[in-house]
Amino acid sequence: MTDSHYQVVIIGGGQAGLSVGYCLKQLGIEHIIFEKRSIAYSWQAKRWDSFCLVTPNWQCALPGYSYAGSDPHGFMPRDEIVQYVQDYAKSFQANIHEGVSVERLQKDPTTAIFTVMTSIGDFTADQVVVATGGYHQPKIPSTCAQLPSDILQLHASEYKNSESLPDQAVLVVGTGQSGCQIAEDLHLAGKQVHLCVGGAPRSPRAYRGKDVVAWLDELGYYDLPIDEHPQKETVRTKTNHYVTGRGGGREIDLRQFATEGMQLYGKLKNIQGAQLELQDDLAHNLDQADAVAESIKRTIDAYIEKNQIEAPTEPPYQPVWQPENTPRSLDLRRANIGSIIWATGYHMDFRWIEIPPFNSRDYPEHNRGITPTAGLYFIGLPWLYTWGSGRFSGVARDAEYVTHHIADQLAQDTAHNPASRLTASPGASPQKQPVYGF
Repeated sequence: MTDSHYQVVIIGGGQAGLSVGYCLKQLGIEHIIFEKRSIAYSWQAKRWDSFCLVTPNWQCALPGYSYAGSDPHGFMPRDEIVQYVQDYAKSFQANIHEGVSVERLQKDPTTAIFTVMTSIGDFTADQVVVATGGYHQPKIPSTCAQLPSDILQLHASEYKNSESLPDQAVLVVGTGQSGCQIAEDLHLAGKQVHLCVGGAPRSPRAYRGKDVVAWLDELGYYDLPIDEHPQKETVRTKTNHYVTGRGGGREIDLRQFATEGMQLYGKLKNIQGAQLELQDDLAHNLDQADAVAESIKRTIDAYIEKNQIEAPTEPPYQPVWQPENTPRSLDLRRANIGSIIWATGYHMDFRWIEIPPFNSRDYPEHNRGITPTAGLYFIGLPWLYTWGSGRFSGVARDAEYVTHHIADQLAQDTAHNPASRLTASPGASPQKQPVYGF
């Protein structure tokens, strides 16, 4: 790199940062992407061996690079996801520099220029896009320090396969998408699994002849913007529905696992050495998860009836197992548990950004990624605008929107400063691509 100033610096080289890079290149806007590790690193290093998408491949619609494989209704496994993202970067020769960490981001109030301090030196920019996503620091309860030292503890992002764990039973804490899929992976591998069930909702996989994602896409649900969502901004903190794309796609019914020997408990309440205290909420959590799945089905039923669509019918869901006398405690020694997997999510960490666009929960203040700080943008966050904003399905729409704003801002700057290096013509637009919701 011979230049230290760019019109736009993009921080993060995942699918969100690459999408913005693609759109900026379509406009001829000078930019650079800094990636802390390598392209698709998180997909490769922070997912387990059997990981696959939970949404169909046809929803992979990055700008200018929609899925073109032979299995649009399948679910890409981890290594294919990595290849998809890497191939995307190659497809438009992304100006990305890997192995570069951004340590601080500042803005000069006098010149309105951003300073990006990196592991290879300082750079300046007229505008900056933060595309580091929202999954930064593993969230693990502090009480885990009280557990016996000989019990292996892993965050879900560190789990790879059952063979890498001690030859003992396993406790999985958390039943979001990762927790349920990891529990399934261990269960299918023949491990004795103990699972602390939280309040995450579940989803049907297929219903009345089609994948549920296809039905909800027809309904326009994945195009619903956050400001029109019944839960408004609180939806950003909600856990995603658990379901899997494994084996061609299927739903996850924890009750069925219980009939096959998986031990289910309520939420983890407290830890005292090898003794765990559990909440008495297993039945409630299972019922609530089922209620959400049935609500999705009723929504689809109403849509089918309203539009007089021919579709096969299905009998109502019948629970195959009910909890009785659920234990309120768990002795790790007596249960022969040798490892614990914390599927308890992540904290965001934007402490390196020395500009105040954050609310009281340290979440960036923004409107569709545009912050109150002129020239500073966020992309790739869950529910930035729609459900698909943090995923392959909705990032194209967000990238195009942010890029339009960047181009408009640069055009305004050029009008005030003819010496500006803006190369795109005012009002130019990135190439339009089909956009699908998640």
